[in-house]
Amino acid sequence: MNSELIQEVHALGGAQTPLGGPGAADGAAGRSGEGSDASRLWQRACTRLAAELPEQQFATWIRPLALASEPGSPGGHGPADGHAGPPLTAVAVQVANRFKLDWIRAQFGSRIETVLSELAGRSIRLDLVLAPRSEAATEGPAAVSRLAPSGTVAAGGVPIGQFLASLPLPGAMPAEAGRNGAPWRAGLNEPAAPEPGASAMGPRAGRAVPPAATSHRLNAALTFETLVAGRANQMARTAALHVAGAPGETYNPLFIYGGVGLGKTHLVHAVGNALLKDRPTARVLYLNAEQFISDVVKNYQRKTFDELKAKYHSLDLLLIDDVQFFAGKDRTQEEFFNTFEALLAKRAHIIMTCDTYPKGLADIDERLTSRFDSGLTVAIEPPELEMRVAILIAKARAEQTEIPEDVAFFVAKNVRANVRELEGALRKVLAYSRFSHKDITIGLAREALKDLLSIQNRQISVENIQKTVADFYKIKVADMYSKKRPASIAKPRQIAMYLAKDMTKKSLPEIGELFGGRDHTTVLHAVRKITEERLRNPDLNQQLHVLEQSLKS
Repeated sequence: MNSELIQEVHALGGAQTPLGGPGAADGAAGRSGEGSDASRLWQRACTRLAAELPEQQFATWIRPLALASEPGSPGGHGPADGHAGPPLTAVAVQVANRFKLDWIRAQFGSRIETVLSELAGRSIRLDLVLAPRSEAATEGPAAVSRLAPSGTVAAGGVPIGQFLASLPLPGAMPAEAGRNGAPWRAGLNEPAAPEPGASAMGPRAGRAVPPAATSHRLNAALTFETLVAGRANQMARTAALHVAGAPGETYNPLFIYGGVGLGKTHLVHAVGNALLKDRPTARVLYLNAEQFISDVVKNYQRKTFDELKAKYHSLDLLLIDDVQFFAGKDRTQEEFFNTFEALLAKRAHIIMTCDTYPKGLADIDERLTSRFDSGLTVAIEPPELEMRVAILIAKARAEQTEIPEDVAFFVAKNVRANVRELEGALRKVLAYSRFSHKDITIGLAREALKDLLSIQNRQISVENIQKTVADFYKIKVADMYSKKRPASIAKPRQIAMYLAKDMTKKSLPEIGELFGGRDHTTVLHAVRKITEERLRNPDLNQQLHVLEQSLKS
């Protein structure tokens, strides 16, 4: 499953077998008026798009689309009397939900308009329409979102085209399947009734839709639009977008791990908020592992485990932070195992976060860790310099303030640990600027962060780095200066040199001298080698992040 997502992240634009031919458009256009100008144009456009787009992209995003019915048209999209009407100027297409509407508008909108206009020989506008919610709806679509020129549609202050363009497209979902794998009724937004035991995400025949959870504990400000994207969180964000668009279907459970303050909590809140925006009746709950532990303790004392099961087993989406805190708590693990099994059996979705990968968890039952690892496990890595700069600029704009790029680079270079510390440093700089009535400059930032900078300069020395790395890799500090060259010693020594160059103001010759009188070219080689390997090797990147945090704490 991990390899599938990696392919999606890196190579969705690659060579694919085109669908081609009129049959490719049938699923998208065959449900709407066969004889109208709009229908014929849409069928031709789908045929063309099927030939141009990779199969995965076309099958996932274009094929499921259907033309929106227009008032006065018995089954099509033209005048009801059969006479020629005014020239066609727009094609309205139904989209299942707001998430997919925003995505299609950002990723394919201009391309579809271009194809429609070329085929029609005149300018044709594309209108994206939210599909009606129920079969009883006889009025027009619930909402129409006209395609805006590139760069004008904003989400959280950032153009959604710019926000989504950096993201690879998710993989194909079956065109004929709706939520929970149930077939979609032609032209409707609701799936047919699922089989017994299917997820409660969709309405069941003869049963009322359960009310939305009254206390989902989600932070409405933590959305995909407010999450700054970068290489460090790209894999995890892509997987989270999959879940938000098709909960209960793929990547279940989703296990996200990484160090503190890297955005794991933001990501799980974003999934919950996206689902509730699309399906307000969905039963969603976010909680920290310690809150689950507290619930287990209370119900254990009261002997009311049926209440505990009623609360958790009825959910559609469970978002749980910091599952490492389950360690050593046998009864809690037993109850979470039962919850886990019950939710997956009815195809509800589970997203968990942790500070380490499942197999690295200690004092947790093996049957639980094996289930943690049974879906998709992805890491969030520490943000690279450019991403830290982007985060600072975005956070400053959220405070209605512009931070100069050179200042953002200065702060980002000096605060590397995590996003939370980065935000704290930014607040200090902004507050200092407001209180002193001075413009934001590097000098002001240096003054505002002088305590942080002095602590870093005082604590981090080459000797401290050598000891920390030696302890981490279980070698002797003396091995840092020795001439021994086995891999078990050479690699930690190179890592220590890399950290010494990155975290101190020592020159290459000075660092070489402190590593047993080595030449500066040896240090330069080590720095370049670890820098390149860090980009390719997530495990090494995680180890370096842990070492950096230890040295700064």
